[in-house]
Amino acid sequence: MVFDLGGVLVDWDPRHLYRGLFADVDAMEAFLAEVATPAWNAEQDAGRPWDEGVAALVERHPEQRDLIEAFHRRWPEMLAVPIDGAVEVLEELATAGVRLFALSNWSAETFPIARRRFPFFALFEGIVISGDVGAIKPDARIFQHLVDRYGVDPGTAVFIDDSAGNVEAAARLGFIALRFVDARSLRHDLRRLGLIP
Repeated sequence: MVFDLGGVLVDWDPRHLYRGLFADVDAMEAFLAEVATPAWNAEQDAGRPWDEGVAALVERHPEQRDLIEAFHRRWPEMLAVPIDGAVEVLEELATAGVRLFALSNWSAETFPIARRRFPFFALFEGIVISGDVGAIKPDARIFQHLVDRYGVDPGTAVFIDDSAGNVEAAARLGFIALRFVDARSLRHDLRRLGLIP
């Protein structure tokens, strides 16, 4: 079993921080769509140092310096609680002796914060983080890194992610790929596959 982390097991969302920094929700959404965009954040997930990423964005949007710098400086505030029910499924699989791995787009600089916060990360036999590999899902290279490093056979491995693009990429590479919506539907899918009772 190969789990994505953010959006599957962990509630990570910049809005957890920025709701407290904006008085107006529309202004917050505009900032996250036009300034501190998912594409910009993905560069850090792919290995760009945070200091470099922040500096580049501040250069383009100097009037937003404080808000941009908060994305890195106050990053831990974007992490909320484990996603309801999903960790329980993970724990059941661990008890059943299923090999467990994580494959996640995450900055190598910020991942240690999450590792310390969520003890259930210790259930994984291995964790592959995009910032360490230098490639982000849906790039096939990060999937291949997992396969090569841990001897994972895609044909017998279930991959779970909340991103449709990542699920499609995993399916093309031969994984049994499931789109995560919520813990209830995940439990149903795994029961259908005979992986949990």
